[in-house]
Amino acid sequence: MCQLLGMNSRLPASLTLSFTGFSQRGGCTDHHSDGWGIAFFESDGITPGKAARHFVDKESAATSPIAQMLRTYPIKSHNVVAHVRKATVGNVALENCHPFTRELWGRYWVFAHNGDLKDYDPPLHGSFKPVGGTDSERAFCWLMQELNKSHADTPSIDELTHTLAELVPRIAQHGTFNFLLSNGQALWAHASTKLHYVQRQHPFTEVQLKDEDLSVNLADLNGPDDRLAIVVTEPLTTNEDWVAMSPGELLVFVDGRLGP
Repeated sequence: MCQLLGMNSRLPASLTLSFTGFSQRGGCTDHHSDGWGIAFFESDGITPGKAARHFVDKESAATSPIAQMLRTYPIKSHNVVAHVRKATVGNVALENCHPFTRELWGRYWVFAHNGDLKDYDPPLHGSFKPVGGTDSERAFCWLMQELNKSHADTPSIDELTHTLAELVPRIAQHGTFNFLLSNGQALWAHASTKLHYVQRQHPFTEVQLKDEDLSVNLADLNGPDDRLAIVVTEPLTTNEDWVAMSPGELLVFVDGRLGP
């Protein structure tokens, strides 16, 4: 199985700390060495952007020079989705690395999936066709297709959440469907088996990474107005109150906190 990492932040924030620990699971502290990827939504510093800076690599995240660069390069974003892959459906190739990206309603969407979908081959037409051979990309294309069919124009976050809540069970009935999805305005998370989240805000404390011998005082990296949520397959730190999502639960995070 693969592993997922997502961030939603009120103000542009760096994922350097979380990605440092997470990327070690791509072949160092865990066996997810069949590729990795990350997508950052660009921002003007005030409002979430429509475009995403997207990196994927078929090499392991623990050894990839691109991943090493990102562990030290503090890209700031409102929404980030990352993934380390253990291949189950689709060979080890660049086109099968998550997250996947598509355009809808004039902005990029990014998607990453953990799990296996059995006998899943939905009818796809129009603009949303898979490039690679994964069940994950097929599910993403179908979600984009059905969202586009359900709304004539750009819907609100609440409307999107309602539509996703109707669509997701139709995919999840085929198997394990843990996923992260973002359009740069919000981060949606769905758990079939395993996802955890933590919300961070002032006053920030010191955290200890689980996958690397490193502790960081978050107060040194964040101000009183910062607020962010981190969603991940397995908790990244050993001393925070991570919340386990329930099977079948769909959550949305906006402005660094859990939405309604």
